[in-house]
Amino acid sequence: MVSAFDLLVLSQIPQIGANRLRALVSHFGGTSPVFIASAREIAAVEGISRPLASSIVRSLRDRRTAEARAFAERQLSMLNKAGGTILAFWDQYYPDLLKKIYDPPPLLFARGDYHQEDALAIAVVGTRSPSAYGAALAEEFSSALARRGLTVVSGLARGIDTIAHGAALQAGGRTIAVVGSGLDVVYPPENRGLFQRIAGHGLVLSECEMGAKPDAVNFPRRNRIISGLSLGTLIIETDLTGGAMITANAAIDQNREIFAVPGDVRNKRSHGCNVLIKEGRAKLVEGIDDIVVELGPKLPPLFGRSKANGMEAGRTPPPDLTLFEKTVYDVLTIEPSHVDRLAEEARLSSADVLVNLLSLEFKGLVKQLPGKFFMKK
Repeated sequence: MVSAFDLLVLSQIPQIGANRLRALVSHFGGTSPVFIASAREIAAVEGISRPLASSIVRSLRDRRTAEARAFAERQLSMLNKAGGTILAFWDQYYPDLLKKIYDPPPLLFARGDYHQEDALAIAVVGTRSPSAYGAALAEEFSSALARRGLTVVSGLARGIDTIAHGAALQAGGRTIAVVGSGLDVVYPPENRGLFQRIAGHGLVLSECEMGAKPDAVNFPRRNRIISGLSLGTLIIETDLTGGAMITANAAIDQNREIFAVPGDVRNKRSHGCNVLIKEGRAKLVEGIDDIVVELGPKLPPLFGRSKANGMEAGRTPPPDLTLFEKTVYDVLTIEPSHVDRLAEEARLSSADVLVNLLSLEFKGLVKQLPGKFFMKK
């Protein structure tokens, strides 16, 4: 059994950092056995030497444990007053994507609920001072992602983050905010109302203890959680030294997709995005379909589905289709497929399939996506 109280106590033992905390609890199958384990037993945990194990045992036996217990009691009291809970690495609802990063947090402070569909999430991040162009795109992309059933993840910061959260909620979708302060310290303060809306209709997460101020050192680690929760990260306006670039680098380290919106080469706010695209680290996106196509294999339940009506796209073809048009239409699905794959399934040449696809598109039955991908409307 994993106890939130015990996790908080163990997190305060000087020799036990986040990685060792995960290793210890996973090795012993719970938190309670850690407190009574011998130095020899603790030394059997990967990454812990015998001298370090002895030091941990001494710390668990001295007055520092009493201080750690007092800390844990205060934290849980403050968290309860704020209406929050502890989400532990070993919990059923701890995000699977986050578990797969190099250094997942052993515990998170949470307001709201994590839903199964939140596993299909895209991070939307960018500058705190967007241009009108950037602000409009942040709203457009976030709203479209939410309508497709994707959860929008961001950091509750001013600018792009704030717009992304708000647009997702306005579209009736879900959004997750990962903050760089305690859950009882809303930053920026003007986002208090948005914070409450997200907590009520999504999820707010923090790795920081209750009462923690929004210190600059917290935000790089916060950013790796934003990307870690997401299948991909969309960057909308950032300069080369912006926090969004830290998120982009974290996503790359986590082997997650990076998307970037190109911008004015004369505008400093676009330099980060343009460099990511130029260096091949990010995929250039002009619309939501670019993201959907890139992540297609990971999003089969979402293609053609809209939050607006909850129904799968697709319609009965009219009876006046030619034999070849019907053959091509029958191999199409609501998931994007490349013309060569459709040709293989229809047992026709790619050229013949393309001609009939364009005819079907003209009749309003097919949607063409970038890269010669097609799907049923």
